[in-house]
Amino acid sequence: MLLEFGGLPGTGKSTLARLLAADTKAVWLRIDEIEGALRRNGLTPDQTGLAAYSVAHDVAANHLRRGLTVIADAVNPVAEARNGWRDLAATVDADHVVIETVCPDSTEHRRRVETRVSDLPGWVYPSWAQVHRMITEYQPRTGDHLVLDTTRPVDVSYQELTTHLTPEN
Repeated sequence: MLLEFGGLPGTGKSTLARLLAADTKAVWLRIDEIEGALRRNGLTPDQTGLAAYSVAHDVAANHLRRGLTVIADAVNPVAEARNGWRDLAATVDADHVVIETVCPDSTEHRRRVETRVSDLPGWVYPSWAQVHRMITEYQPRTGDHLVLDTTRPVDVSYQELTTHLTPEN
């Protein structure tokens, strides 16, 4: 199964993906982590975006073919990025579940963006001004997907997520 997390920076994607990966022992692929590694090895920020998605797709495909669950944690702001995950799941015949995190309270969203500390070596998260610019470029999602309003406590969002992922009996 491929679990595709998407949403603007600071909306809780990585928080929920981290919890889910720990509970399920799924492979957690963070685009930020891959981009950080690429930058530490000489690529510029302009070069890392597409390259990070490409690397993540290749790594995810290998794990999915082995029957493992993969959590893809990325902004996925445009249809092309989202289609890449959809096409990957189809290619390896994996189930594909899409989760979008949103923080509709702009004051809370800004607070999160401005106060978070990176847990990745050398990685600098985008500023509020950069995230605010992304809002205008972030294409609305279509199709079947779970939208998690992360202004609620983490445990509430996580419960909604795990309930959504539990097969109906």
